[in-house]
Amino acid sequence: MKNKSKILLVEDDPNLGVLLKEFLEVKDFEVSLAVDGEKGLEQFQRSEFDLLILDIMMPKMDGLTLAKKIRELDEKIPVIFLSALSHQEDKIEGFKIGADDYITKPFSMEELLYRIGAILKRVNQNDEKENISVIEIGKYFYDSSKRSLKINDSINKLTSKENQLLNLLIEKRGKTLSRSEALIKIWRNDNYFNSRSMDVYISKLRNHFSEDNSIEIINIHGEGFKIIY
Repeated sequence: MKNKSKILLVEDDPNLGVLLKEFLEVKDFEVSLAVDGEKGLEQFQRSEFDLLILDIMMPKMDGLTLAKKIRELDEKIPVIFLSALSHQEDKIEGFKIGADDYITKPFSMEELLYRIGAILKRVNQNDEKENISVIEIGKYFYDSSKRSLKINDSINKLTSKENQLLNLLIEKRGKTLSRSEALIKIWRNDNYFNSRSMDVYISKLRNHFSEDNSIEIINIHGEGFKIIY
């Protein structure tokens, strides 16, 4: 079964926010709704998303500021701005930050759906072109471009963070991947919360490799992790 694309929608208008969320969920997306920029940033730091839809004019933190902060954490995640304004300056600023699209309210939901689909298709095509190599890990075949682990006829789909973490472990094969390096490269911050989160992802990776006992992800106390296969 194909995984649903996950969207973070940050919109302070409660009626529009709920309407958009319900519409996109009917169209088979998984949607998280935040009502201001600060809550949007908190949700982004605690989960993984395939695309962001950000209103520009919001309390506590506007959409442009939110996008700048998110770009410091993730340079590639696609962003669509929503705005009741049609000022050229806002559009230019949005695209400078790295927006993939900009839609002025009021807008057609079908148009928004089309733009989301076009962006995700382009992103997926680019991801596939970045790395077409397949690595053998014990009995598994690992394809980082597709974020997949295959063993026999079974395929495990990795999340973005699982994929990044496994890539780092493989790059450091034979050596220890330090906690600090992994946290800075993947989570952009080596605080306590992110460190506990990484432990969860290490456990998930171990579960993915559970069908081959020759593969181990070892915890090097006080230092980090090492993969052996």
